[in-house]
This record gives sequence, structure tokens and C-alpha cells, in this order.
Amino acid sequence: MEIIKGKRSFDLDEFLKKPHLSAASSQGPRESPVWFFWEDKCLWIIGTTGDTFPIRIDKNPKCAVGIVEFDPSTGKVLHVGFRGKATLEPFNFDLAKRLFAKYLGSEEKEWDPRFKNQCMLNPQNG
Repeated sequence: MEIIKGKRSFDLDEFLKKPHLSAASSQGPRESPVWFFWEDKCLWIIGTTGDTFPIRIDKNPKCAVGIVEFDPSTGKVLHVGFRGKATLEPFNFDLAKRLFAKYLGSEEKEWDPRFKNQCMLNPQNG
């Protein structure tokens, strides 16, 4: 995906540790709120069997992601936009754990069971 560069007063890597995915459909553009993980200059997003955005990406990989942070106390707005083509990749359990930890905390035993179950299905764990 191409990173749209403009004037920024912040560190992109630091900001992306903190989105919405837009993709085409037969009814026009659609957007989905998603959890993401920024690693090695790649934006990783996990979908489930109930999500429709992987189907849209499979049919037409052109998409856009916008990440915005707003601080109402200062009025500071940060925005990063990505536009390009996404790929569907096999589920990666280690990556999923890192992504979930970003949102749920590092203590896996305290995660909501829906997310623990996603990571426990790892065939390497038996």
C-alpha cells in the first residue's frame, strides 16, 4: 500500500501504535471499523468469518485506510491515510496475539474469551 505523504508534525511509526478500512462493493464504497497492527512498514488487519470486508478485498483489492486521533483538550488532530491494494494472507497466530495485545493488554488470561479462542486454535499448540 502506498503511504500518502504530506506535511506531518508527528512520527508515523509512533502514531500507528495507537482505523477504518474502505473497500469497493457492488453497492459502492463501504467502510469497516477495524483493529490494526503496524509492523515492518505493513498495516495488518485481522478479519473473521463473519466479516464482509475480506470478501470485498478478495473481489477488488483496492482500498483505503484512515487513522485519525483527536485530542479535544488541545484541538490537536493527527491523520494518516493509506491507499492501495490489500492482500488476503493466511491467519498468523503470532501476529494475531500481538495485534490483540495492542487492544486488550499483554495479559492474555484477562482477554475476552472470543479473542483467547482465536489464539488457542493454533495447531502448533496441540
